[in-house]
Amino acid sequence: MYAVIMAGGKGSRFWPKSRERMPKHLLDIISEKTIIQETVGRIKHLIPAENIFIVTGASHAGELIRQLPEIPKDNILIEPVGRNTAPCIGLAAVHIRGKDPDAVMAVLPSDHLIANEARFLDLLKIAAEMAGKGDYLLTIGIEPTTPETGYGYIERGEKIASIKDEDIYTVRSIREKPDLETANALLEQGGFFWNSGMFVWKVSAILGAIEKWLPEIYDGLSTIETALGTSQEKKVIEEVYQTICSISIDYGVMEKADNALVVSGNFGWNDIGSWDALWDVLDKDEQGNVVKGPFIGIDAENSLIHSPRKLVALVGVEDLLVVETDDALLICKRGKSQKVKNAVEKLAEQKQTQYL
Repeated sequence: MYAVIMAGGKGSRFWPKSRERMPKHLLDIISEKTIIQETVGRIKHLIPAENIFIVTGASHAGELIRQLPEIPKDNILIEPVGRNTAPCIGLAAVHIRGKDPDAVMAVLPSDHLIANEARFLDLLKIAAEMAGKGDYLLTIGIEPTTPETGYGYIERGEKIASIKDEDIYTVRSIREKPDLETANALLEQGGFFWNSGMFVWKVSAILGAIEKWLPEIYDGLSTIETALGTSQEKKVIEEVYQTICSISIDYGVMEKADNALVVSGNFGWNDIGSWDALWDVLDKDEQGNVVKGPFIGIDAENSLIHSPRKLVALVGVEDLLVVETDDALLICKRGKSQKVKNAVEKLAEQKQTQYL
């Protein structure tokens, strides 16, 4: 079995800690380890390091190599420009096909929190067992607990198998992120899962699906595949990526495929997409504060303080997000952190690139 970890993106909602050259998955905002180190450490219990591939951009490759010395350098796959998840997954798939055409591969985001690792790994094994039985495209759906508008949704169809008491269903539909009214309706209807962005399939199955549904991307991947291991590899990848279309694997393949399956997961999953989400999942003191760094609080409650080197004192306030770096300070009302990306956009408009 192989793993592909998608490590792209800017993580603008975690500004000022995250920057273009140091996105969320490279930061140690959850524990003493960085998020990508947590992700790799988790999957290494199931998949050896030599079978773990990471797809990233050129500006992040050096830091990934530094943080993950156990991963072979050749397994750090560099995209010259981001083209969403379909080309990213396809690039990793052709690399793996060259090593093992019959391989099963798990595709995982780099920046998710998983509280129950044992349960997660058990579910990956079950998904891999099912994937090995045929040309199935398995996705892991998360049992919803709230009408979340920040996630896409997967609607299950009929049950087609059960492995170790875990039911596996066909996918009836994949929905984009809904508004609150629609999200409430989906939960009331039942049979829907949050879309985790995690997949398990045979290399041959996903490349066959890309060939069927995204033939232009498949042609580009085939061109790249012929150049792998040659002196022309980097040049060919750059040329292909200049013309290859940008599209997600959900929209490009999963929404169209008739061989998509879903297995539901309940293992303490959170995509920690914002400072608010981080406050939700981390341990709090008696005043409801999440604190990293020196802190004094007087009548200060239910806030997140992330200032590893500089003392923060809060007096008579509540529900704040306070994040300090060497060159910037964020103070945000808790519940509004999705708008932090708007501040980043404003900095870009003002060409204050030193803060991006």
